[in-house]
Amino acid sequence: MNQTFEIIGFSEIKRQLAEYANTEQGKTLAEALSPYLSETTLQKHLRETSQAKRCLEEIGTPPIPHMKDLEEKIESATRGEMLTAEDIETVGMFLRAISRMKSYLALGMKRQIGLAFYSENLIEIPELEEEIERSIRGGRVDDYASGYLRDIRRNLELKQQEIKERAERLLKTNKAYLADSFVVTRNGRICLPIKKDCRGKVAGSVIDTSASKATLFIEPAALSGLREELELLQIEEDSEVRRILYTLCDAVATEADILKENIRTLITLDFVFAKGKMSFDMNAVEPQMNTDRYIRLKNARHPLLPKETCVPLNFSIGGGKRGVVITGPNTGGKTVAIKTVALLSVMACAGLHVPCEEAELTMNSQVLCDIGDGQNICDNLSTFSAHITNVLSILRRVNRESLVILDELGSGTDPAEGMGIAIAILEELRKSECLFLVTTHYPEVKEYANHHEEIENARMTFDRESLKPLYRLEIGKAGDSCALYIAKRLGIPNEMLKTAAMAAYETVSTQLAAELDLNAPAQKLEKEPAPRIEKRQNLTTLPWNTPKFERGDSVTVLPDEKIGIVIKPADDMGNVLVQIQKEKVLVNQKRLKLKVAATELYPEDYDFSIIFDTVENRKARHQMSKHHVPDLMIETEE
Repeated sequence: MNQTFEIIGFSEIKRQLAEYANTEQGKTLAEALSPYLSETTLQKHLRETSQAKRCLEEIGTPPIPHMKDLEEKIESATRGEMLTAEDIETVGMFLRAISRMKSYLALGMKRQIGLAFYSENLIEIPELEEEIERSIRGGRVDDYASGYLRDIRRNLELKQQEIKERAERLLKTNKAYLADSFVVTRNGRICLPIKKDCRGKVAGSVIDTSASKATLFIEPAALSGLREELELLQIEEDSEVRRILYTLCDAVATEADILKENIRTLITLDFVFAKGKMSFDMNAVEPQMNTDRYIRLKNARHPLLPKETCVPLNFSIGGGKRGVVITGPNTGGKTVAIKTVALLSVMACAGLHVPCEEAELTMNSQVLCDIGDGQNICDNLSTFSAHITNVLSILRRVNRESLVILDELGSGTDPAEGMGIAIAILEELRKSECLFLVTTHYPEVKEYANHHEEIENARMTFDRESLKPLYRLEIGKAGDSCALYIAKRLGIPNEMLKTAAMAAYETVSTQLAAELDLNAPAQKLEKEPAPRIEKRQNLTTLPWNTPKFERGDSVTVLPDEKIGIVIKPADDMGNVLVQIQKEKVLVNQKRLKLKVAATELYPEDYDFSIIFDTVENRKARHQMSKHHVPDLMIETEE
């Protein structure tokens, strides 16, 4: 069923419902929502949704607290653990929220709204609420939580003031020995910053030193006794605070069962009011539910589509009609129509209101869908294979209490065979006596529906004059796919439309030509600029005006206009090896300009090694011309 929830959009409805809840537990209930199979249970939840909506309209938003981790805090107190002052203050705020919620529900009880009587399940604990409010304030135990704590904290203030005043007097009397003119605190002790060479001038303990070791931070002996007295008072304060917190925790533990029951009641109310808020925002109504297998929708809207653009759907099925075959143009809204029926059916069976003017919906034991492509490359399934696999699963599970939604029945394969399979599937659905909605383009399927009184044809309307779909469902009439009309609206030229009509009907009727205005002046597809492939140039073929350089040619190297001599003619890339001032470099032939050809500079059998070879190479060549010399190598230019 979860896959069906995703396909028809119910999972998104649950996510939106969770956003209306205040508490984490309420959000969890919203996300876990599913259709009820008990008629009594369903009627109870629908009634509560309606009552919550009425409370919102007549009284306003209920004061439901967030209650984050509250139950865990109560459990900790029950185990004898000490809660922090902040935790106990949270319990106190919860108790105040209980009082506010009872006051809110009391207004509903005066209006005889049934949901408001949940107030009887909320139990106030005024003694605990008052004790927490008196003892905890601003996230800490208040001075007035006990007389003893008040006295201790007063003594602490006096002792701290005494220490401060004594330190100021010591600062003045030891002014000559100070590295700075103020007292400092080191390791929780008040110290004087004394120069190192004046250590013996001030009685006390060295607590710390400066980074340079030039200053000693000394707690004067006159302050150490006062500091010890202060620490004893702090210990007494901590003990008294802990005693007060443990006393409050014990009181919380004593009332744990009542507190938990209050939490459960508020979570229930939070979830119910979330449904009411969604109904209010959707302008939805309570559906009238039945088990007689019929559906009536008046001006229904798909809740996930914008209200401004969504065309209302009027739909009915049941009684003697158990199946509807919907035909019409591809862009005409067939899929939206069947998804709307499926989604509103699931919402109603889950206790939610549905966005329409009037709604009569039947309870379904299951809603089975095959909508969308369904192709899964990981499973190596084609679109058709995925559809058939899904449909077979549906046919194995379907029963009389099922609602089945099939989109583009028989598509994705050879039209003739697809049509046959579509009719076979319809026949199985008809025998199962379930309610089903099917979309198709096959004329034979429309004809099949005409021969069975339990099945009714329907079509999505299409305005052929404006060539636009109207997104309205007409039950009792079969429609055309209107592919040629849609293609015309989307810009296919007349010549292509004529070709398509001839292929589909073997001839173009006068009526079709007039409706499509095929005799209008011929249009052509307007070509748009597109990228072009840049082919690799054949570099072995040089332009007719590019000179060929030979070994020994004197050349000018551009743009520097340096003079060089060609060592090796151009390679396949057009690069020439040139010697420029005893340095050999590769230069593209386009940067070379012939100065004097080698034929004009040198005799026909001139030995260019004199110019290009090193002295070592010339000596090596001379030796090798006389006899073999082992391990002798001559480096040549490539």
